[in-house]
Amino acid sequence: MTQALLCLVTPALAMWACERVKLFKVLGPVVLCYAAGIIAANVPGVHVDQKVAMSLNEGSVALAIPLLLFSSELKKWATLGWKLLLAFGLACVSAVVAAGGVAWLFRHQTDEWWKVAGMLVGVYVGGTANMSAVGLALETRTETFVVLSAADVVAGGAWLLVLLTVAQRLLGMVLKPFTLEAHHELIEHPGESLSVWTKKHIPHMVTSFTLAVAMALVSVGLSVGVYGKMDVMVVLLTLTALGMLASLLPQVRALKGSYELGEYILLVFCVAVGSLADVRQVAGGSAVLFGFVVAVMVTAIALHMLLCWVFRIDVDTALISSTATIYGPAFIGPVAAALKNRALVGPGLTMGLAGIALGTWLGVATAQVLKAWGG
Repeated sequence: MTQALLCLVTPALAMWACERVKLFKVLGPVVLCYAAGIIAANVPGVHVDQKVAMSLNEGSVALAIPLLLFSSELKKWATLGWKLLLAFGLACVSAVVAAGGVAWLFRHQTDEWWKVAGMLVGVYVGGTANMSAVGLALETRTETFVVLSAADVVAGGAWLLVLLTVAQRLLGMVLKPFTLEAHHELIEHPGESLSVWTKKHIPHMVTSFTLAVAMALVSVGLSVGVYGKMDVMVVLLTLTALGMLASLLPQVRALKGSYELGEYILLVFCVAVGSLADVRQVAGGSAVLFGFVVAVMVTAIALHMLLCWVFRIDVDTALISSTATIYGPAFIGPVAAALKNRALVGPGLTMGLAGIALGTWLGVATAQVLKAWGG
């Protein structure tokens, strides 16, 4: 009970700290929540119940996916403009090709190589929620979860630092400059902020949460009815589809705070996964998996930028599409500000939500193809 309560409360403390302490703001709530979980797992005398942590992990992902999708507007995908759509598509293709190629090279290093590839496609197309969803669907070992999450924080943090500092100048030497072809309104997207947690949003959040729970129950019922058991893969893929379908309803899209609630639940996931990171248990296999993650990420980014050069996509569009797929909507605002290009905020948010919708499907598909191919 105490462990579950700490996982639920820690995200609120992390968000509060990030609002008030400059260093914590730089690190961000995600890093703080992972760190809190890892510290709890490795403090002498503190017992972490892995069954409770895994239950929170599975439950948070199942609820977060539909909540993150409720605010998306699928009809806007087709209105992004062909270069934005192409940049997004190239990022997805790059993630699949990079994960597949690196996984094949690592196939003798770990027996879960094809599962790892699928999880990395999930995270580099749609972010953390998709990585966990794919891992759960493929029944990946807990130790693999933990190491991949830690490696993603380190590698992802390094690329984010590049995006916020020198990426535009460096890649601007080979990619053409951005030209404003159409004006887009700036869409404010606070994400992970205390400012959206007001009384007027509470009824909307309760409705969103209830709808997400109902979808989870429907997904479980469908799995049991069709397969006679709760198949995690079926449940999560069904949840993604239901979340996308629900977003077509104006009443669902009008629910304020559903995305922020989904983000909060993802922070609960971060604490829960971090609490599984007992250094003594995962240190042995960490080097290979860390290398796996870094190789996939570097290859995916390099391939994406190369393809953007081939298809003459401008530097800002290339970088904002990379941000949308690797980090999701929450980081579009800061990166767009670093690029000094407010016009790409709206399209970037749309691409990020599209990545959340597609990441689980692409990740599972990639893993299954590699499994069949690897024999």
